[in-house]
Amino acid sequence: MTSRQASWGLSRLRAPLNWWREEGASFQDGVLALVLALLAFAPTLSNMGAQIGDLPERPASVLSIALTLAQSLPLAARRRWPAACLTVVAAAFAAHQALGFATTFGSVGLYVALYSAGAHQVRFRRSTAAAASAGYVALAIALNRLGSPLGVADYSAFYLTLAAIWLVGNSVRVRRAQEAERRRLAAEVATAAERARIARELHDVVTHHVTAMVVQADAAQFLITSAPERAGEGLVAVSDTGRRALRELRYLLGVLEATGESAAGEAARAERAPTLGRVTDLVEGALRSGQPVEFSEQGERRPQPVDVELAAYRVVQEALTNAMKYAAGQPTGVSVHHGGERIEITVITDGSVGSPQASPVPHGPGPRGGRGLAGLRARVRMLDGQLEAGPRPEGGFEVRATIPTKPVQE
Repeated sequence: MTSRQASWGLSRLRAPLNWWREEGASFQDGVLALVLALLAFAPTLSNMGAQIGDLPERPASVLSIALTLAQSLPLAARRRWPAACLTVVAAAFAAHQALGFATTFGSVGLYVALYSAGAHQVRFRRSTAAAASAGYVALAIALNRLGSPLGVADYSAFYLTLAAIWLVGNSVRVRRAQEAERRRLAAEVATAAERARIARELHDVVTHHVTAMVVQADAAQFLITSAPERAGEGLVAVSDTGRRALRELRYLLGVLEATGESAAGEAARAERAPTLGRVTDLVEGALRSGQPVEFSEQGERRPQPVDVELAAYRVVQEALTNAMKYAAGQPTGVSVHHGGERIEITVITDGSVGSPQASPVPHGPGPRGGRGLAGLRARVRMLDGQLEAGPRPEGGFEVRATIPTKPVQE
């Protein structure tokens, strides 16, 4: 048999199994009850049923048939109403045994009902177990008065068998509940992580572009009175920065709305994601805002996964944002080095962060305690990289990031 024939044979076997899993619990339980009811009248299976009492056997009658069906057909509701199912099946089994009818395979329904009550009963579990135990004691007393030759040890052994079946179902219920709780906690962790990621993205996009627009608008306002012919350039810069902000926000909204999209949709969004190739746009925007920036790039740039490209872009974006906010007008150098196994990014701002020469003077926490750098550290750490940021001994501020590369396979 070839591998193709074997695969075809397995696919034929999976088809009915998949169909069975897709059907609802009511349908599955109904089929189980019907099959058990039919097998109850197979003579060859009569010795496999449940039996207690050993009373003199009575001939079959309409009542025995009804009691046999009552031990199997109620299983159609074993998951929907497990306690009611157990009550009907147990009562039918008790009557069947007390009247001395011949054992049938339908009595196996008692085992199934007990398991189902242990596995699916949610409320009144203790009272159900207590009522079932009391009913069994009453059945044992009744069988004994009817002349059963069995003793206390026999009734106790049968009771322990029934209790073991109940406990098996209960263990399944507990394990199912623990798994559901584990999935719920995992979903909460994933939701919290996604919220944190969205917050970082919004911070990176909004803070950078709004900062740039504020600086550019302030410069344009100053130029309106001192150099009106250059004020238009500042307003154009504000417009360009706003368009870039809208483009990045559209990309972020596209990511949020893309749950379950096809691979083609993901590839299209990846093309719109900010990448290292657009770092020059950040540098040009900072220059238009009046921030003196020198940019250098060494090594061969190779295609990288979206998360690597986006993290590198955000590092430069956050560093330039802090430079414009806390050291406006101070020379800033941006260096990107493409190595064989990592990308190294260094952004150095000369002078003293927040010094009197910086204008405008920032309000609130400086870059060391900023939310953006903390988010960047988490982002870079997720890629097995490192990010260091802090003041330089000779003055100024430095941001240095190392991000392992994962070249995209062609």
